[in-house]
Amino acid sequence: MFWIYAAVGLGVAGLAVLGVLTARVLVAARGLGRELDRARKRIEPAQARLRAEIGNRPSEG
Repeated sequence: MFWIYAAVGLGVAGLAVLGVLTARVLVAARGLGRELDRARKRIEPAQARLRAEIGNRPSEG
C-alpha cells in the first residue's frame, strides 16, 4: 500500500513541477511580446521614412 501512495505523491509532485514551468514559460512569452512591441514602435519611424524614400524614386526601366 505504501508504494501506491509513493507513486501518487511522485505523480502529483511531477505535475506541480510542470505547472511551475508552464507559468514561467507564459511569463517569458508575455515579456517577449512586450519587447517585440517596443522594438516595433522604435522601428516604425525609420520604416516610414524608408518607404517614403523608395516610393519617391523614379522608376528604372
